[in-house]
Amino acid sequence: MLEIKNLNSGYAKVSVLRNVTFHVNQDETVAIIGPNGAGKSTLLKTISGLVRAQSGDITFENNNILGLSPDLVVRRGLAYVPEGGRIFPNMTVLDNLLMGAYSNPGILKSGILEEIFTLFPILKNRSEKFARTLSGGERQMLAIGRGLVSRPKLIMLDEPSLGVAPKLIDEIYEKIHALKRFGLTVLLVEQNTGYALELADRGYVIENGQIVMEGAATDLSTSEHIKKFYLGL
Repeated sequence: MLEIKNLNSGYAKVSVLRNVTFHVNQDETVAIIGPNGAGKSTLLKTISGLVRAQSGDITFENNNILGLSPDLVVRRGLAYVPEGGRIFPNMTVLDNLLMGAYSNPGILKSGILEEIFTLFPILKNRSEKFARTLSGGERQMLAIGRGLVSRPKLIMLDEPSLGVAPKLIDEIYEKIHALKRFGLTVLLVEQNTGYALELADRGYVIENGQIVMEGAATDLSTSEHIKKFYLGL
């Protein structure tokens, strides 16, 4: 469904990603793990069009999307939920969700808001509240919900456990697991390695801007390298 080949990307003259190659199959959940500063967020921003690639190929459903603007990437069926959610704090929960339909307002007629409220009942209960009043976990649910409004085929989640109280991380990951009910493919970037590998089908390890390991999530979780440097075992 998504194929990245020899991707190089960064900011101005600073190279962050170097010859990154990986793929995501339809209906998979794929985790990309690695230390802070390894290039994980830059990778998702480059796929979503927020950062311009220096070279390489990004193919989604056999179509080259390299160089497309972020709104066109969304229209192709990819949604990006940024690190920290980046919600609009002085807008209501409902208005934040409506922003997810900015590039395609007609999607709201499909009943998508009702589906999101079924997945995240708390958002329906808080729909008229300002987003700034939400807890960290509720804000993350709102960010994911906003990403779902466009009815993506693939959703990219950047550090969904960031800023979430430990007791709520389980709930967030239960909701991410439930995204398969939407028929979604998930690309997950996460520093919380244990949660990511428990949820994912496959995983890739990125260090210093390069993919250094890949494999089934169960195999990665038993790797001595992963246990020593990421799981603290």
